[in-house]
Amino acid sequence: MQIIGVDGNEANVEERVGVHQYSFELLWAIYKLRPSWQNKYRFIIFLKNQPGDNLPKQNGSWIYRILPGGKFWVLRKLTPALLGEKKIKLFFSPSHYLPPIPFIRQICTIHDLGYLKFSGQFEKIDFWQLKYWSAISIYISKYIITVSNFSKKDIVRHYPGVAKKIVVTHHGYNKSRFNNKISRQDVRRVTDKYRIGKNYILYLGTLKPSKNIEGILNAFAHVSKKFIDTKLVIAGRKGWLYESIYKQAKKLRLGKRVVFTGFVSEEDKPALLSGARVFVSPSFWEGFGLQVLEAMACGTPVVVSNIASLPEVSGNAAIYVNPNSPMSIAKATERFLKMSENEYKIFVKKSLKQASQFSWKTTAQRTLEIFDKALT
Repeated sequence: MQIIGVDGNEANVEERVGVHQYSFELLWAIYKLRPSWQNKYRFIIFLKNQPGDNLPKQNGSWIYRILPGGKFWVLRKLTPALLGEKKIKLFFSPSHYLPPIPFIRQICTIHDLGYLKFSGQFEKIDFWQLKYWSAISIYISKYIITVSNFSKKDIVRHYPGVAKKIVVTHHGYNKSRFNNKISRQDVRRVTDKYRIGKNYILYLGTLKPSKNIEGILNAFAHVSKKFIDTKLVIAGRKGWLYESIYKQAKKLRLGKRVVFTGFVSEEDKPALLSGARVFVSPSFWEGFGLQVLEAMACGTPVVVSNIASLPEVSGNAAIYVNPNSPMSIAKATERFLKMSENEYKIFVKKSLKQASQFSWKTTAQRTLEIFDKALT
């Protein structure tokens, strides 16, 4: 029986976005596959706090170990614990931050290197931590998991010596929740809850500069003149450097035409996505684009950037735009708003077909294969 340690903190949060959602879904998908691995592996999930009720339940092959602590937890708490734990043969972090222990086989997930291109979109302390700790993790990893072929190419461009140990495992989505069978009643429940109305364009994700939300607002300023009964919904929690987003909405005098919902629960997300006429994600940079995948899975057509990983995720199901051009975003959005029902249904079918290529089960199976290779 070989023991695999995992940093589970990213999954053990209430408001999950990005790496949190990836970590949560991956842990659950691996847990559900335990008949395939429980006779050869035991997982120890290291946490700062007690596991939330929504994490997999502990059993003989899935154990939680609590190391209470605050700042610099990986260095102050996790690293000493691993140094004293001689039985762990492999350690996995679903984020960029591995403990600096060269003699334990380790694997990390590098989601993207966008911070290197857009350093000005980060607080200095966050940028330097990301840059140098990620570099250390990349070099000490036995294998590096990344979430798109785009991110793989970018990692190789910056760190050419690690090309042979990078493996791509795309994100998936929860097919029981994100699908085209969401009831109109549930859609009404969510639109009433957030006071949205029937006709709306949706952005869902963290409010931060790389998501180009100001570009969405500038585009909507044009769209709103032609489609006076349509609202723009900006859904998601505040990230960093988000203040300018609210200032731009005020400057454009969009008033009640723009609805900021704040963080949207996992319970509300499918109906919110399903009710939208179009989902917009003209990001400057994306390691994957999970919300784009979830929107397509709900049968909601998408407008996305023609750069980074988004073409890889969206395939032929999207209308692509130049993220630096609000008019490009506006024209693509307007196309969906004025599209005939027959043409719209074609995009719905394309969206569902494209989304069906991804699943968390496949992500977990591929991740376990990487663990197998690392341990042989």
